Amino acid sequence: MKQFISKFVLVILGGIFQGFGMGLFLFPNYIPSGGAGGIAVLIHYWFGMNIGLALWLVNASMLYFGVKILGKRFALWTILGITVTSISLHIFGQTFSPNRILWFDVFAGSIFLGTGIGILMRQRVSNGGIGILAMIISVRRNILPGKPLFFVNIAIFLLTAVVIDWKIIILAFLSQWISTIVIDQICQFSFWRTYTLNWRKK
Repeated sequence: MKQFISKFVLVILGGIFQGFGMGLFLFPNYIPSGGAGGIAVLIHYWFGMNIGLALWLVNASMLYFGVKILGKRFALWTILGITVTSISLHIFGQTFSPNRILWFDVFAGSIFLGTGIGILMRQRVSNGGIGILAMIISVRRNILPGKPLFFVNIAIFLLTAVVIDWKIIILAFLSQWISTIVIDQICQFSFWRTYTLNWRKK
């Protein structure tokens, strides 16, 4: 029970950190936080759908692959994580300042984003969307999840840049580089239990 409560709190915390970074810093500048975030930004840009709802739908649609390979328990925890992220994104996204400092937003948003994703992946929970594919790759190859997540997201960034603005690809690349470093550092921290990618399907 203690382990369950600890994991529950950390998943909630990871979702809040991720939603805070995206909603307050990255998405107001149309900077995709990753593959799922990029698709959510495009849906919002094209159809005007609430970006939190768009992100949840994109993330939920990817869970099928996670369930098949990583198990039902993984899917349930991931649903909790992406739901908290989407709610946090909606809440923090309402706090918009017209006087934005772009480079500060990129740096701060990437730090919070990477921290949130790192906490989730440390708990064997995906941040959803493309993160699920990164988790599958990391499990199959027994490597840290940050770098697979980085490379898988590049294609989505290119599409977002073509549709919205080419400068986005530079900002998105920088954001992913910063958040990838943070993710891998959190996954390797030694003051938590030893990180392992040898997960069993449950």
